[in-house]
Amino acid sequence: QVQLVESGGGLVQAGGSLRLSCAASGHTFSTYARGWFRQAPGKEREIVAAITWSDDTYYADSVKGRFTISRDGAKNTVYLQINSLKPEDTAVYYCAAGANMIAITTGLPNYWGQGTQVTVSS
Repeated sequence: QVQLVESGGGLVQAGGSLRLSCAASGHTFSTYARGWFRQAPGKEREIVAAITWSDDTYYADSVKGRFTISRDGAKNTVYLQINSLKPEDTAVYYCAAGANMIAITTGLPNYWGQGTQVTVSS
């Protein structure tokens, strides 16, 4: 059974940092693209960042310069380093895996995690 499990969310003050992790099991995602999405209350889910198996990356304009996506192939894990957090970053963050970058950036990955809450206080 394929599982993507996020961790690392929490409550943090504005200006702080968090590192989210997404551990995969039940499948080797070595050739898959991986990504992070978020959904704020009352808003649609949006892509935040993505990374391919060859370490090409994509970032939403709203997070460029503050968010960094990375992966550890040996651990089947993807990370999202979030710096300079803002209250508007408050959302449930989801990780995803797809066959390629297009699958991620179009919001059509093959697998989703269950999400981890990030709350930023002002």
